Amino acid sequence: MLPTPITKAFQLKDGREIIIETGKLARQADGSVVVRMGDCMLLATVVSNKEAKEGVDFLPLTVDYQEKYASSGRFPGGFFKREARLSEYEILISRLIDRALRPLFPEDYHADTQVMITLISADKNIMPDCLAGLAASAAIAITDIPFNGPMSEVRVARIDGRLVINPYIEDLKKADMDLMVAGTTENIVMVEGEAKEVSEADMLEAIKYAHEAIKEQCRWQLELAAAAGNKPKREYCHEIHDAELKDAIWKACYDKAYEIARTGNPNKHERKAAFDALLETFLQSVPEDQQEEKAPLIKKYYGDVEYHAVRNVILNESKRLDGRGLKNIRPIWSEVNYLPSTHGSAIFTRGETQALTTVTLGTKLDEQIIDGAMFEGTNKFLLHYNFPAFSTGEARPNRGVGRREVGHGNLAMRSLRIVMPDETQNPYTIRIVSDILESNGSSSMATVCAGSLALMDAGVKIRSAVSGIAMGLISDGKGKFVVLSDILGDEDHLGDMDFKVTGTEKGICACQMDLKVQGLPFDVMLQALEQAREGRLHILKEMNKTISKPNEDYKPHAPRIETMRIPKDFIGAVIGKGGEVIQEMQRETGTVITIEEVGDEGVIEIASSDKSSIEKAKARILAITAVPEVGEIYDGIVKNIQAFGAFVEVMPGKEGLLHISEISWDRVAKVEDVLKTGDHIRVKLLEIDQKTGKMKLSHKVLTEKPQRKERKPVGDEKN
Repeated sequence: MLPTPITKAFQLKDGREIIIETGKLARQADGSVVVRMGDCMLLATVVSNKEAKEGVDFLPLTVDYQEKYASSGRFPGGFFKREARLSEYEILISRLIDRALRPLFPEDYHADTQVMITLISADKNIMPDCLAGLAASAAIAITDIPFNGPMSEVRVARIDGRLVINPYIEDLKKADMDLMVAGTTENIVMVEGEAKEVSEADMLEAIKYAHEAIKEQCRWQLELAAAAGNKPKREYCHEIHDAELKDAIWKACYDKAYEIARTGNPNKHERKAAFDALLETFLQSVPEDQQEEKAPLIKKYYGDVEYHAVRNVILNESKRLDGRGLKNIRPIWSEVNYLPSTHGSAIFTRGETQALTTVTLGTKLDEQIIDGAMFEGTNKFLLHYNFPAFSTGEARPNRGVGRREVGHGNLAMRSLRIVMPDETQNPYTIRIVSDILESNGSSSMATVCAGSLALMDAGVKIRSAVSGIAMGLISDGKGKFVVLSDILGDEDHLGDMDFKVTGTEKGICACQMDLKVQGLPFDVMLQALEQAREGRLHILKEMNKTISKPNEDYKPHAPRIETMRIPKDFIGAVIGKGGEVIQEMQRETGTVITIEEVGDEGVIEIASSDKSSIEKAKARILAITAVPEVGEIYDGIVKNIQAFGAFVEVMPGKEGLLHISEISWDRVAKVEDVLKTGDHIRVKLLEIDQKTGKMKLSHKVLTEKPQRKERKPVGDEKN
């Protein structure tokens, strides 16, 4: 039986059409939709179990975004020629959707839920990530899964001074602001993006503009759900409660937790020990035979007590856990050139958060190869963020890079990429590695600061220093709120907002905002942005005390790269048959040489930490690419001897004929009498045949011509 799909077509303000379809594909999932714009098509599915697993007190939500290579008519790379684990690009899009969806599920809904979004048809000029959030939310909206949506995500970019929703890829290249914004009809829930040092007011204007488009897309989803039958939401009961126990914990612990929170102890571990001791005291007050059974509920209720106590101290007394004021930044110290063997290094420490960051300068051979369904090419600026367990005083296995690390590294990379010099000033492939050695909030922002310092220490000519700060929010839901600068890990966990902002003295470079509450007025968001600017400038001032501009030169052991340009016709001669010429040059000069055809030229990069090695390589290349000139004198090498003369190499790979008559002013009977293969001989280039390119050489013109003996008159001899 053929399916009868439900299809709804909608239009963006500029007339471009988006089509949402359900009921045709993946009908055994709880919900599935296909979203199409142009030739770009995304399939989104959602499945949620009816019951939660025992002991689970959170939402086990999994969001996976994947791009099928077939969607763009390509084969995957690698040996197996099939899609493998998600790329970092796909992970970043998965995170964008996850962060927008997660706060919209009910707090007491704990069933395993999986959302999958797949690119099944690609359009070379449409970014699929700006449609992925819409597809995911629409798939949930038509189901019976409890969800406080719908929501949608859009890209908003400023192109030639004009804000555009979901711009084409070609147009996006001209943007000076590129944001992904997610929200519901009422509120913004997530923002992430980058900008070229824009003002706080401009960023807020873009977010507002995006919200208008989001409202429209939420309305589309409600229309689709109505057409699909508006399924009533499923009933669930995932939590067991004990009102008497809850009341007992609040009475016994709240006031004491409040006092611990207001002491203002700057030491994270000491604060945690005090809170843990309070919990342990209550546990010991429970009859021993009931402790094991009631422990999970006790910990849950005590967590609520601690949550409210900390928040109320901040709201009522404007006192933070570590004793700071609302706008105060933790003490900062930094150092550069800490690691002598790296090309650049820096330590940045803010309170109990510390990043040790290195910069490595490489050649074109070190570029990252991008091989995705949508994008191919190379990347010459990389930033890797590592978060080992010891940074928080924990012991756990190292299972490789997680999604959080990928996301934090990407935010820092976008922040620093804005100030990087162009390729004419920076021939290097650059890798920044940030290892978090201590963590108590804002480790990604510490990475931005340490990365900026390390780049300047390496001598990379960045246009400006960049700093970052994480802002928090505590609100009572009734209009009372406080904005916190430079939040702690606990303030992030217990707060309502994590708003990371990076930038220079001129403006914002990147941002990332996640909201945990419904409703953030735009005037509160503007206050957070303005407070972030104050904090960012304070941090920049502290960083400038360590290093305020890039070092004039690279480190002595850093590779030097010099660029040469040669006519395209000589590329083959420099490389040689099977690469033998360029490999021999690299081996003999100790350099790394790369060559690339750009237009009508070959662009050659020669890298070495030894200046003389670069000069040797340059001389070899110049010899190969030089064009012989008539009238010039060359120190040639005899390559081949024939009866009529010798072939002499005047430049690498360029030979001319030294005719037997041009060897000497005296008569030469046999060439072998005066020359042999391998001899060096100075020759002058007399002529180049315009048709054949053959060169005519002479040695005798470089020697003095013997004077001719005068003949005596006849009869003048003496008898």
